[in-house]
Amino acid sequence: MPQDSLERLIERLEHAAVTLRANELPTDRAAALVDECARMAAEAGSELDRQVRAADVPVAPGQMALGNS
Repeated sequence: MPQDSLERLIERLEHAAVTLRANELPTDRAAALVDECARMAAEAGSELDRQVRAADVPVAPGQMALGNS
């Protein structure tokens, strides 16, 4: 997921938060929006994990890289 897609997810989450705080949605729509927020947050978290793992960060002295035995 490119950085701009991650930014769009963040914007959608922020917009959903504003919508939910307004307390104007029927209960079923609010529940569906909360479920969608959870899905988007999980997607964003997974992408952030991938980016961190893909970063070219040297292994600290005295530590082994993941995947080494």
